[in-house]
Amino acid sequence: MGEINKGEIQIDNGNLFSSGKIFEIREEPVMECALDLLYRLANSGMITLTAKGDAIPTAVAVANVLTENMMRGKSKIVDIIVDSESGAGKYGMTLISTIRITISKTS
Repeated sequence: MGEINKGEIQIDNGNLFSSGKIFEIREEPVMECALDLLYRLANSGMITLTAKGDAIPTAVAVANVLTENMMRGKSKIVDIIVDSESGAGKYGMTLISTIRITISKTS
């Protein structure tokens, strides 16, 4: 489990962390995560999902469930940033893919 800094809130049994309106998605059930974030999106108006490596498909699925199913017509994906960062791998330093998806409530 990652370290939580001052001002952050831990939710969902250590699988989902928040720092303001930024949520780190890990490999977990898509619908559980989407339901947790639905309330936060409705209250805050905008959230950002971040994920690394194997958790990227989960983050994309959560964003799609939120915008296309749960809040159809009332939310939209504002921005998607795909990047990579250095990390320790099996054979030394390697690049780990990252994604940031910003979702906004429209009405």
